[in-house]
Amino acid sequence: MSDFPTARIAVVGGTGPQGKGLAYRLARAGHPVVLGSRDADRAADAAEALRALPSVAAPIDGASNEDAARRAGTVLLAVPYQGHAELVTSLAGVLADKVVISCVNPLGFDKGGPYGLRVAAGSAAEEAAGLVPSAAVVGAFHHLAAPLLLDPEADLSHEDVLVCGDDADAKALVLALAADVTGGRAVDAGRLRLAAQLEPLTAVLISVNKRYKTRSGVALTGLAPAAVKEEVA
Repeated sequence: MSDFPTARIAVVGGTGPQGKGLAYRLARAGHPVVLGSRDADRAADAAEALRALPSVAAPIDGASNEDAARRAGTVLLAVPYQGHAELVTSLAGVLADKVVISCVNPLGFDKGGPYGLRVAAGSAAEEAAGLVPSAAVVGAFHHLAAPLLLDPEADLSHEDVLVCGDDADAKALVLALAADVTGGRAVDAGRLRLAAQLEPLTAVLISVNKRYKTRSGVALTGLAPAAVKEEVA
C-alpha cells in the first residue's frame, strides 16, 4: 500500500461495474471504501458482495451518493456521462474542497461502433471542475477494464494508469492510489485539460477489444521505472 494515510474513499456510482471494480481493488490495498448509489439499499447489497471477495483488507460500506460523498475526503466519480452534470451539481455541496477523481468517459455508440462525445467543457473531468470550483479534480482510471478489476486472479501490474490534474498535492495522492489499484505504474500525464484526450481513448480500446476479443489496456514504452517511482513517491 502507498505511504499516504488510509482514509475513506467514496465511490459515487459504486454499484456499476467500474465503480465496484475500483472499490474492490482499493479495499484490497487497505483503503476503506463507501459505495454510493441513488439507491442506498442497492449500494449496501453491492458492498456486501464485494466484502465476500478474496483479499479484502479494509471495510466496504454502502450509502446514498450524497451520504457516501459526505463521509469521505476523496470522492471517485464512476458514473455514466449521461446525467453527469446534473449529478455533480446535486452533490456540489458535499464535494466542495475535496479531492474528486473522475474516471468518467463521455462515449457514444452507433452502427460504426464507439466514439468520443464532444464535451463543451473539454472533458467530463473539466466539467466537474467547473461545477465544483473548490474541489481538486483529477482524471484517472479511464482505461482499466471493469471485469479485470473485479477478477481476484487478474494481474493488472502491466497496465499504466494515466493521471492528469492541476493540483499537485491531489495528483500525488491519486498517483499513489492508482499504483495501489494495479500494483503497477501510475504515470503523471500532465494538466487536467489532457482529460479531453484520455477520456475518448477508451472508445479505441473498446473497438480493439471487440475486434480481437480481448480486454486491452494502456502501457507506455520509453519510461524509466525509477523516474515513474519518483513521481509517485
